[in-house]
Amino acid sequence: MKTFSPSAEEAKAAREWWVVDASGKTLGRLASEIARILRGKHKPTFSYHVDGGDFVIVTNCEKIVVTGDKLDTVRYYRHSRYPGGLKSRTMREQLGRFPDRVLYEAVKGMMPKTRLGRAQMRKLHIYAGGEHPHMAQKPKVWEV
Repeated sequence: MKTFSPSAEEAKAAREWWVVDASGKTLGRLASEIARILRGKHKPTFSYHVDGGDFVIVTNCEKIVVTGDKLDTVRYYRHSRYPGGLKSRTMREQLGRFPDRVLYEAVKGMMPKTRLGRAQMRKLHIYAGGEHPHMAQKPKVWEV
């Protein structure tokens, strides 16, 4: 019996589109499930060195649930590349202004910190509302 190793062409041909509704879901549990789909770990042909994951569309990310006191203790930092340009926001402020970035950063922290991980993150599409422009790809609903 030989070991099966998928090629990049085979993995690209087997990609699917999934839509996930984030309303009422817990942030970390949803992010880990999305990372699993992006990496392709839900498929029997999973391999660490091949991008065999699927595309994921997340809708209603402004209705995500955060447990504990993380809304006021977790901070998001960005820098303008000028001296003294460090800015920070709490998770509550970030969810109010840019709810898609909160979920993006949570998923990004669960992905590999390599070129392959960055390529897999490009297959993630997050929208604050319930509408998305990817209906032509005929996405299937993924129940989390």
